[in-house]
Amino acid sequence: MPTVAPLDLEGHCVAAVFLDDVPHFALADGSIHRLDHGHKTEQANDGLLCAFHDSANDRLITGGEDGKVFAVQAGGAVEQLAEAGRKWITSVAAGPQGAIAYASGRTAFVRFADGKVKEFTHPRSVEGIAFAPKGMRIGVARYNGATLHFAATEGKPVELEWAGAHTGIAFSPDGNFLVTTMQENALHGWKLADGKHMRMTGYPAKVKSLSWSPKGRWLASSGAPAAIVWPFQGKDGPMGKAPLELGTRGNAMVTCVSCHPSQDVAAIGYDDGMVLAARFADGKEVLLRRPGKGAITSMAWDSEERRIAFGSAAGDCGVIDIAG
Repeated sequence: MPTVAPLDLEGHCVAAVFLDDVPHFALADGSIHRLDHGHKTEQANDGLLCAFHDSANDRLITGGEDGKVFAVQAGGAVEQLAEAGRKWITSVAAGPQGAIAYASGRTAFVRFADGKVKEFTHPRSVEGIAFAPKGMRIGVARYNGATLHFAATEGKPVELEWAGAHTGIAFSPDGNFLVTTMQENALHGWKLADGKHMRMTGYPAKVKSLSWSPKGRWLASSGAPAAIVWPFQGKDGPMGKAPLELGTRGNAMVTCVSCHPSQDVAAIGYDDGMVLAARFADGKEVLLRRPGKGAITSMAWDSEERRIAFGSAAGDCGVIDIAG
């Protein structure tokens, strides 16, 4: 039976991650809490809006209302990487060779490991930012579509158009597909080889959480009373195929999804604080955590694939040990 080690904090949890296999919880006030031989706290941003786990360098990149970008290392070291004046940092990402990207207003920035910064300005505000899995390339979610930039060269950007407000962005792990979350209750995707569109609609709520399965065969998403898991095994992705619906509950909405690092299993968090694990092959479920105070906002697996760090909108956080 899974066991839960709770950590009750005050405020909205923006990110729950493992750094050097130590659970870290980043709250909206900019405080970073960790369970490292006791409960320890560091301060990053003055008002935290976004965070991204840079798994290649095992650090948490944070951006906030203070217009600053920080890197938080395991052990509590906090380093300021960038600043965008008085404008809020609304999205952050980490890429190859120690590069990071961040968005503020209508501008996307790429900061290279040597400290050099490159700017990409857009007609409307940048809502989401992500690195492609190969090469120094970023994708930007914006109004009416997405834009791809080559960060290290002077190449012309690629414009991917689709009417509506695009709020978040993710590349498939193989780099073949780009998917955006939208202001309406939908996902939109492009097959990058030929620009073919992929419409993923039918959600009763906005999709705020996406997670790719190992090798990118599946894309799990929130925004419904079940985790909606789209098949991406074929050359055209999910077009013409029905998604899996895992962990269906009639009286609760899925607010967070996190795919297992090596198996076709997803951890599913709900708006009442409950967490389930469900297997893609047969839909088999295991209850990992009973309902709590707030909606699950972030989850992450550890490197041994047996613990899940979770955080909620009400600050009830903790660690689930699935082996008990």
